[in-house]
Amino acid sequence: MQYGVPTVVEAATIVANTFDILVDKFEEFEFLKDSSYEDKYRLIKTVLEPCKYNLAVMPKEIDDLVDNMKEIISKGINKALKQN
Repeated sequence: MQYGVPTVVEAATIVANTFDILVDKFEEFEFLKDSSYEDKYRLIKTVLEPCKYNLAVMPKEIDDLVDNMKEIISKGINKALKQN
């Protein structure tokens, strides 16, 4: 069995999240208020994918995040398998 920790995010996800922030902060984006997150995500993905711009990106601090997650997961597995 293998487990993983997601370390990348699609550009469409970042843009959809940004739209939610814009709707909350700026009246100019109020027209998006009634759109669901899924609708915004699908729209953005539809626009980005044919152009091959729906890139997967990772945070600049990825090495630190992976090291932290490695420690957390290994300690959890060790604790779960430890015989009392």
